[in-house]
Amino acid sequence: MSVQRNRLAELRVELGLTQEEVAKKLELSRAALSHYETNRREPDFQTIRKCADYYGVTIDYILGRTNDRDQTLDEAVGEWVDALELSDEALLDKFSLTVDGRKLSPEEARRFIAFIRAERSMR
Repeated sequence: MSVQRNRLAELRVELGLTQEEVAKKLELSRAALSHYETNRREPDFQTIRKCADYYGVTIDYILGRTNDRDQTLDEAVGEWVDALELSDEALLDKFSLTVDGRKLSPEEARRFIAFIRAERSMR
């Protein structure tokens, strides 16, 4: 998940806000926000979601998948995407999961899913 270079900075500047102001609202350090804005560090999904909500744009816009700030999935499609079960073999065959531009093998995908489940169980 790669945030489009400078998109976060552009949104902040458009509103005439400082990094300090935005960082405080998003409950981040100013240094972390600076790293996100310059692509020195990748924000996690929760941070991307917070930024999208704060700036009133879609996550896809922040990720550079669209130039339309308001483009959203059809509600039915959104519900379907939210309910996807990654352990379903047919789903893993149809959609490729990639890391660093390389497709995960079925075994890597299963280990990835197991890791996420283990992490969730520790919360």
